[in-house]
Amino acid sequence: MTRFFKLSGSGNDFLALAEPAEPPDPETIRAWCRRGVSLGGDGLFLLRREEGVVVMEYCNADGYPADLCLNGTRCAAQLAFHLDWARDTVRLRTGAGEIHARRIDGSRVAVDLPVPGEPPREIAVEAEGASWTGYRLLVGVPHFVLLWPEGLETAPVRDLGRALRYHPVFGPPGTNVNFVRFPSQDRMEIRTYERGVEDETLSCGTGVLASSAVGVSLGRARLPLRVITQGGFELEVAGDLQGGRWSLAGDARVVAEGELLAGALASPAPPPWGPLA
Repeated sequence: MTRFFKLSGSGNDFLALAEPAEPPDPETIRAWCRRGVSLGGDGLFLLRREEGVVVMEYCNADGYPADLCLNGTRCAAQLAFHLDWARDTVRLRTGAGEIHARRIDGSRVAVDLPVPGEPPREIAVEAEGASWTGYRLLVGVPHFVLLWPEGLETAPVRDLGRALRYHPVFGPPGTNVNFVRFPSQDRMEIRTYERGVEDETLSCGTGVLASSAVGVSLGRARLPLRVITQGGFELEVAGDLQGGRWSLAGDARVVAEGELLAGALASPAPPPWGPLA
């Protein structure tokens, strides 16, 4: 049996292990994160304490590490507060560097971090029989941001997102793909196709920051910026891009804890007609 926590950050859901005796291997993580078959999640993170800092190791649902997941980092901070490892602030060491987090209340956390070293770069990509102009940006992990002037209900997030995620222009790592709309300068709407999950997720913290940076650079947005995600939660991006610091704040909750049993490791092969789309 393995003690676990389940957390959600604006719709991004995660499994978490606190100071496990041994880290799970990629196959185990994939099994645990498989929806409908096991507990399910967009990813899994491990937390352990070191002097003055909490170390976070994050893996996507495919079982492989990612340098940064900001909604996961906000959830990791909330779990550290829940476990009484910290009071109102905590330093988290991630694969993308150290991030400072602060507790707003029992259901909201803010993280403060440096802005990307490079501005968004405009590129055109051929996919699905058309040319798509978007903006490439690294926020711990790679993102491609598409401005979608129509309502996001029309955005082909799964089909076009998958095609762009694997496009050769982004190299072997691929990219996350964000479809965004700015109804006003202080409001952004976003849907994201996430690599590692290989589907649309209900929220993506690094995608929110990448898309906010694009909006600000194009004069379409200003900080503070209210952001509506597919999960229905509102996040806030604040700070000073010129000053080199910004923050992401909003929903982050510990929703359950328990024991993962042997049945959680079931990993059936896809049927002959292939996995469910």
